[in-house]
Amino acid sequence: MDTEFVRERTYFPQLALVQIVIDDDIALIDAAKPEVAALLKPMLEDPGILKIMHSCSEDLQAFKAGCRSVPSPVFDTQIAAALCGLGAGLSYLKLVEQLCGVTLEKGETRSDWLQRPLTESQRHYAADDVRFLMPIYAQLQERLAALGREAWLQADCARASAAAAEERPDANPHLSIRSNQPLDAEAQIRLRRLLLWRDARAIERDKPKRWIIDNDAAFALARAPIARIEDLDAILSRYPKSPKSARQHLFALLEKPIDAEERRIPLAGEPDAAQKARLKALQQAVAAKAAELGVPDGLLCSRKHLEYLLDTGEWPPVLAGWRRELLAGSFAPILATA
Repeated sequence: MDTEFVRERTYFPQLALVQIVIDDDIALIDAAKPEVAALLKPMLEDPGILKIMHSCSEDLQAFKAGCRSVPSPVFDTQIAAALCGLGAGLSYLKLVEQLCGVTLEKGETRSDWLQRPLTESQRHYAADDVRFLMPIYAQLQERLAALGREAWLQADCARASAAAAEERPDANPHLSIRSNQPLDAEAQIRLRRLLLWRDARAIERDKPKRWIIDNDAAFALARAPIARIEDLDAILSRYPKSPKSARQHLFALLEKPIDAEERRIPLAGEPDAAQKARLKALQQAVAAKAAELGVPDGLLCSRKHLEYLLDTGEWPPVLAGWRRELLAGSFAPILATA
C-alpha cells in the first residue's frame, strides 16, 4: 500500500489517492470520493491483513485524516531495511534499485494529486510506488527471520500505528525549537503558551502551523515580558505574516501571571560539563552496540532520547522493549553517575 496526499495549505493531510497491490493487480483508488473511506476502513483495521508500506509514518496520518482509521498491522520496508543492515532512511527508489535492480523515475514527486483526472504520468508513478513492495517484503522478511529480528520490526511498526491513532498534541512544543535554549525559564514558559495556542488554532482551522504564527515571531514575542500592547504591535510589525488580528488574545496570553504548574514544565538548556560527558558516553555505547548489530546508530537510539533519559531519569517509551534490553547493561554505569 501507499498513499498520495496534499498538505501544503492544511494542518491535516488531504488524502488524495490510495495505491494497493494484491498479487499482480494494482488498484489506484480515488480517496477524494466520500464513499471510499468506509470501503477501505475494514481492510485497514483487519488484523489478519498485513499492510506492507514504505516509510509509513506520514501515510498513517493521511489514513487517519482521510479514512478515520489507521492501518494495522504494518510492515514498514524502510525500518525493515535498516534492521537488516542495509542502511538508514533508505528511500523507496534506492531500495527498489538495491533489491530489485530497477531504476524508477522521480518525475511526479511534487505533483497535484487532487487534480482529476490524473495524467498518465501520475498514474504510472503512483503504480510504481507499490509495484515492487511485495518482492521487497519477501527479501526483507527472509533476512529479518535469519537475524531473529522479526519481533523488533513488529514492535516498531505497532508503535507507529498506535502513535498515529492517538494523535496527541505535544504538551511541551517549546523543547523542539532549538533556538529557544538561550531563553530563561519565564521566556520558555511564554513561548510554550504561544506554541500551544498555535497548535490548537491550527487544528481548529485546519491550517499549517506556520500560517498561524511562525517560530521566529513566537520566539521574538516570548523573549522578554511585554507590558504594553503597543510593544506587542511593534514586534508583530516586523513579521508581515504575523497574526495581527489576534493581538488582543496574544497580549492576554503573554500578560497572564505564571502559575505553579507552569513552573514545573521541562525546560531546554545547555547541559553542564558533567552532563555533556555522560551524553557522550551514552552515544559511544549506542555506537558500539549498533556496530555490533550492523544497524544505524539513530535507529537504535537517537540523541533526543538520550537527552530525555538523562534529564528525567526515565526511559522514553520508544526505548522500551528490545532497545532497552540491548542497551540497559552498557547504560547502567553511566546513568549511575548522574
